[in-house]
Amino acid sequence: MAQLPKSAKVVIIGQGGIVGASVAHHLIERGWDNIVGLEKSAIPTDIGSTSHASDFCFTTSHDKLNVYTTKYSQAFYEKRGNYEKCGGMEVARIDDDERMDELRRKVGSGKAFGTNVSMISPKEAKELFPLLNENCIQGAMWDPDAGLVVPRSQKVAGDLVEEAVATGKLQVFPYTPAIRIDVQDGQVRGVETHKGYIETEYVVLSMGIWGPLMADTASSPLPLMPLEHPLLFFGPYEALNGTGKQIVYPLFRDQGNSAYVRDTGDPTTTEGGHIEWGYYEAENPRLVYPGAIAEPGEARMSPSMRDLSLEQVLEPYEKAIEMTPILGELGWEEKHSFNGLLSVTPDGGSLMGESPEVRNLWFCEAVWVKDGPGAGKILADWMTDGRPDMDPHSVDIARHYPLQKTPDYVYNRCYEIAKKIYNPAVHPREPYLTGRQMRTSPFYLREVELGGYFMEAAGWERAHGYAANEATLLEKYRDRIPVREHEWDARHFWEVSNAEQLEMSESVGMINLSHFAIFDISGDDAEALLEYLSVAKVGGTTPHGKGVYTHFLDDRGGIRSDLTIIRRSDNDYRVICGGDTGHRDYCWITRMARAKGLDNVRVQDRTDELATLGLWGPKARESLAKLVNNPDELSHENFPFATTRELNIQGVPVWAFRISYVGEQGWELYFPFSYGLRIWDLLYDAGVTPVGIETYANTRRLEKSLRLQNVDLEVEYNLYEAGLARPKVKEADFHGKAAYLEQRALPQQSAYLCTMTMLEHRDVNGVLRYPVGQWPILDPQTGEVLVDSEGRRSYNTSAVWGPSVGKIILLGYIPADYAQEGRELTLEYFQEHYPIRIEAVGYRALFDPENERVKS
Repeated sequence: MAQLPKSAKVVIIGQGGIVGASVAHHLIERGWDNIVGLEKSAIPTDIGSTSHASDFCFTTSHDKLNVYTTKYSQAFYEKRGNYEKCGGMEVARIDDDERMDELRRKVGSGKAFGTNVSMISPKEAKELFPLLNENCIQGAMWDPDAGLVVPRSQKVAGDLVEEAVATGKLQVFPYTPAIRIDVQDGQVRGVETHKGYIETEYVVLSMGIWGPLMADTASSPLPLMPLEHPLLFFGPYEALNGTGKQIVYPLFRDQGNSAYVRDTGDPTTTEGGHIEWGYYEAENPRLVYPGAIAEPGEARMSPSMRDLSLEQVLEPYEKAIEMTPILGELGWEEKHSFNGLLSVTPDGGSLMGESPEVRNLWFCEAVWVKDGPGAGKILADWMTDGRPDMDPHSVDIARHYPLQKTPDYVYNRCYEIAKKIYNPAVHPREPYLTGRQMRTSPFYLREVELGGYFMEAAGWERAHGYAANEATLLEKYRDRIPVREHEWDARHFWEVSNAEQLEMSESVGMINLSHFAIFDISGDDAEALLEYLSVAKVGGTTPHGKGVYTHFLDDRGGIRSDLTIIRRSDNDYRVICGGDTGHRDYCWITRMARAKGLDNVRVQDRTDELATLGLWGPKARESLAKLVNNPDELSHENFPFATTRELNIQGVPVWAFRISYVGEQGWELYFPFSYGLRIWDLLYDAGVTPVGIETYANTRRLEKSLRLQNVDLEVEYNLYEAGLARPKVKEADFHGKAAYLEQRALPQQSAYLCTMTMLEHRDVNGVLRYPVGQWPILDPQTGEVLVDSEGRRSYNTSAVWGPSVGKIILLGYIPADYAQEGRELTLEYFQEHYPIRIEAVGYRALFDPENERVKS
C-alpha cells in the first residue's frame, strides 16, 4: 500500500461512495490534481449508503436544480454504459384525488424544468407494468427517462475511483478513516488520520451518514440525520429467469403508500431474481444519531444496514399487496431485508458548498444516487469557478442560519422531513410544524392576541394576516376579494391579508419586518468593500443618510444578491437583506472581504437587536406626525425619498428610512428590540392597521413588479434580463463588471423578465383558479414550452392575485422573440391551459406605475 503523503491540494473524506467518487472525477476533469481520497472502509464503500442503494433515478421533482442534477447524472451513467433506461411510473390510488393532483403537478414541473413526464391511464399503466392491479388506481404518471444504475452505483463509484487514480491525480487510502480536520485561523490546514497527518489546502466532506461527526471536528455543524429506510426482498421470482436483464419491468412508485417496487433482474445479474419493496415510514420514522451507527464488524450486515422486522411495516405492506399482488405470492427473504441508512436534512435539500465557518472546507452531503454525478459536477464547478452553471441557493449549506444547525432543531426538522419523503404531497406554501418560535419579534405577543396566521422563514415567526381584522375589513372589501373555491389554491392562504392590503392602500398600515437581516459594516475598508461588491454607487459622493437599492453579481454577471445599502457616514454602512437570503449574503460579504485583502472591516450582525416596522399608506405621514416631536421633519422636503434620519417617537430613538416595497408613502422604522411593544402600541392606538407579511412579500410586491432573490432573481440571469440594470455604469470597479459590460453591449438579451396577467382563470369545472407554485408557460400555437436561445425554459417565477388591480399577476422570463407587450401566451396549471398576456417587458408596475404614491 502506498505511503500516506505529507501534503495534498485536496483531501476528500468519504472517497468510496458515489458522491466522493463523482467529486474526484469532476475535480480532475476541471484540472485539479494532487488529490487524496480517504475512506473508512473499502473502496468502493462496503459500509456506506451507496453499498445498499436501490440505484433508481426518477426525474420527477418540483426543484429546478434537482431536475438538473438528476438529468446530468442519468446522461453521465448512460454515457458510461451504466444506465438501464427502463422507465418508471408513479400512481394515484382510486380514492386518492390529492395524489392524482400531485401527479398532474409533477407533469407541470416537468414541463417547466425540462423532463418528459406525462399522465397515462390505468390501462396503459398495466400494459407497462404487468404486476399492477389496475383496479387500484385512477391514473399514473409515466417517466420514460427513469431507470436504474447498473450493475450497481457501488461498482460505478469503484470504476470512477480507479480511473481517477490511473490519471495520477488521485491517491486513495481505503481503511484510513480521518480522525479530525485541522483548522487554524478559520481555514483548513490539514487532516489527521491514524496513519499520519496530511497538510492540505482544501477538504471535501462526502461521508454521508457519518458527515456530522467529522464536521464537528472542524466546528462547522452539518445539519443532517441518518434515517432508517426499510428495504424488503421477496422471491425468488421465476418470471425473471432467462431475461438476461438487470431490470425487467419499469420502476414503480406508490407514493400514496410511501412505497416503491422494482425487480432485481435476471437471477444471473447482480442481486437478481427478486422483487424489492421499499418503504419510507410516514408515521414514526427512525432517525439514528451518527455517533450511534455501528462500526464495521459490529453489525450483522453492515453499519448502514440495520435489522428489520416485518411487524415494522406490516400495515403498508398489506396495502402494497392490494396494489402489487405478487408481493403476497412470493416469500419474504428476511435475511436479505434490512433498514438502510440514508441522509435527511432540515429542509430536504442537499448540503453543498463552502462551510460558512471554515474557509476551504467544502461539503457534498445528503445526495441521492440519482444526483451523485450531478452533485459532483456542481461542486467541482463551484470550487473552480466560484459558482456552478445553475444557481445553487437551494443546496448551499449557507442557507442555514447557525440556529438552524443546532441539535434539537436539526433532529425535529429532519423527523418532520422524513415523514414526508413520499407522502403526503407537500404544498408549495406548506409551513413547518417543528422548529417554530425560534425567533420572534418584540411584537409577537400583540400579533398572537390579534390572531396572527403565522408562517416561518429563517426561523422567524411571521404573521401573514390577522383574524382580528376579519370582522371589519373582510366585510368592507368583500366585493374586491374573491373566494378561492378550490382547496389547493386556498390552502395556507388567508383572505384577510387581501383586505389588509386594501385598507393600507386606503389609509395606513404597519407590517412587521423584523425578519430582515441587518448588518452594520464599518472600518477603513468598509467603503472599498461595499463599492466593489455593489453594482450601484454606494461610496464616493454618495451622501450620508442615502439608501441605495443594489445588487451583488458573480463573476459572470449573474444576480447573486438583491439588497439595500445605506451610507451612514464615510466608512459606516447599514446593509439590509431579506431574512431568507441574509446568511448567504453575510457569507458572501465576509468571503469577498478576505479575497480582496480588505482586513479593516467590521461586520456587525444587528438582526436580533433592531426591530423593524414598515409604516405605509396615504396617511402614513399624518399618523407618524402625531407621535414625533417635530412633525415638520417628516415633510417631503425635509425627508426626501430613499433617505434616513433619526426620529424621536414619544421618547423612543428610531432610525427611519423613507423607502417602500409596497407602493405606498411611508417608512421603515428601526429601533431597539426593547422598545418594540411601545412603538407597536403607539401606532396601533393611533389607528394604524396591522397588516400581514403577505402584502409585503407577495401581493403588493407583484402589483409593483418587484423581484425576489432566489425566486425571480438567480445567477443564471443577468440584470438586463431582469429589467434591473442601472441607467449608467459607475466608473468604479465592481465584482462582475466585465461580464456586466458585455451584457450591456448585446443588441438583445436572450430573455426578459416580464409581468403578465391571466386573462381567464376558470377551469373546466367552472371553478375560478388562483395559481400557486411554478408552472410552464407555453406557445399557444404549438403548445410547447418556451425556450430561450440559452436553453432556459419559461415558467412563472411568481404568481399572485393582486387585490388592488383585480387581476392574477405573474412574473416569468420570456424568450426575446416572444417578449412583446400585449402578446398572449398560455399558462399550464394542473394540465389545463389558461390565456395570459404580457403587460410589461422588464420592470414596470401595474399599480401606480409612475410611483406617485410612494414619493408623495
